Amino acid sequence: MRHNHRVFITGVGVVSPLGLDAASSWNALIRGESGVDYITAFDTEGFDTRFAGEVKGFDPENHLDRKAARRMDRFAQFATAAAQEACRHAQLDPKADPYRVGVIIGSGIGGIITLSQQFEVLSQRGPGRVSPFLIPMMLADMASAQVSMITGSMGANYCLVSSCSSGADALGQGWDVIQRGQEDVVLAGGAEAPIYPIALAGFNALRALSRFDGDPKGASRPFDQQRDGFVMGEGAAVLVLESQESAQRRGVPLLAEVRGYAATSDSHHLTEPGPNGTSAAKAMRLALKAAGIDPPRVD
Repeated sequence: MRHNHRVFITGVGVVSPLGLDAASSWNALIRGESGVDYITAFDTEGFDTRFAGEVKGFDPENHLDRKAARRMDRFAQFATAAAQEACRHAQLDPKADPYRVGVIIGSGIGGIITLSQQFEVLSQRGPGRVSPFLIPMMLADMASAQVSMITGSMGANYCLVSSCSSGADALGQGWDVIQRGQEDVVLAGGAEAPIYPIALAGFNALRALSRFDGDPKGASRPFDQQRDGFVMGEGAAVLVLESQESAQRRGVPLLAEVRGYAATSDSHHLTEPGPNGTSAAKAMRLALKAAGIDPPRVD
């Protein structure tokens, strides 16, 4: 039976190319700064695209002990850092009622850095030298699993993989889980760390990445007539989604309400959106209907 609990955001955590926490990322964003620059993680000689949105100065041992950090791919390290910040912001200790706190972290690619590195180990040193942590580091759902273990959350725990929509769909599923009363709280968001030669080469081969030849900070321009592709980036963002009853019981501020969610598919092309926008418009109408909001109320 659906209970239709109201769902609010009570905490925010971010690791991004603009900053290592929510406040610094937001302040850089409203100053109009760009986190896109030339790639420093590896030599990009010979690549058609040589820039990306890299997270700079991130030290996982500021958030995790050394052993835990070494057993996580970079995308999961980002997720755990963002989740811990979100919990602090929400004054939330998931261990207080662990089975009422779920984790849904989306990732389109998962641990591609670990997978690529271990392919190199296999080819150069043989199967006996492949890391026993390859599988638990590369799986896309390991960000969600690691967040669960680090925070002590023991409710629903899974990963949504829907390419570029993974994080947004995770938020939508978190909203639904709380609305119907399955959980009181969900740590929901997305994490990605794809800046590695094989991923850059693959997206270049697909002709999906921008090849902008000017200042990289101006390369991401999705609404420009001269746009020429997307810019690869890395990072994580996690929101604490919480039922109104739970937040009021804990006495924490309500930052915003999540009123509705919907999803559709263009069913059109591997990478290209439908040219007339019909499915996108349908998703918006369905989300407004779920929220009980008439379109004129949206400013």
